[in-house]
Amino acid sequence: MLVADQLIKDFGSFRAVQGVSFTLERGEVLGFLGPNGAGKTTTMRMLAGGLEADGGSASIAGYDCTAQRLEAQSRLGYLPEGAPAYPAMTPRSFVMFGLRARGFSGESLKRATGLALERANLGAMADHPIGTLSKGYKRRAALAAAIAHDPAVLILDEPTDGLDPNQKDGVRQLIRDMAPEKAIIISTHILEEVPAVCSRAIVIDQGRILFDGTPNALAASGPDRTVDGAFRSLTQAAADARGAA
Repeated sequence: MLVADQLIKDFGSFRAVQGVSFTLERGEVLGFLGPNGAGKTTTMRMLAGGLEADGGSASIAGYDCTAQRLEAQSRLGYLPEGAPAYPAMTPRSFVMFGLRARGFSGESLKRATGLALERANLGAMADHPIGTLSKGYKRRAALAAAIAHDPAVLILDEPTDGLDPNQKDGVRQLIRDMAPEKAIIISTHILEEVPAVCSRAIVIDQGRILFDGTPNALAASGPDRTVDGAFRSLTQAAADARGAA
């Protein structure tokens, strides 16, 4: 459903992503992990068609993310970093705005809007201006917009950022419910989410993949046999190697 093939991205003389390659199949939930500045968001923006790669290629559901951008994006739901949304809109009008742009109208528009708002658990906040909402509800409004058109592939950048524990559990359950029919990437700094919802994990640092395997295999590679310990060990080893160089 998703292919990244030797993706490279440069910002001036700085190479943020250095030959990242992986594939993702329907039914997989990938935890995309790394420290700040590792290249996670840049990689996801290339997959979403928001940035053009300087090398390599990417495709979604068989459509090239650059040459066939609209076709690829029509099969993608993307929750970007910071969950940007129009503050004067309500979550309901924001979701409908995105669906109309994708060609929804009439009963299909109403049905898809209602289902997305329900799955994101917005409740009465669905009809309040987004600019007046808490960080958590803003995040949920953007999540509703990302899933409303029932895309085959989801890229979610920090989907539980700003949510309270109950809200986090709700989003995790939503991801579990959607997982069998979709290919999902989750970028997160909350490492407990990896064994909770992910079937696979990639650790990236300095634009390179350090690990690609199951959450259990990741945990087993760490000194204390936890995901947190393995993450720290991998990224610290990479930092030490750079320091020695």
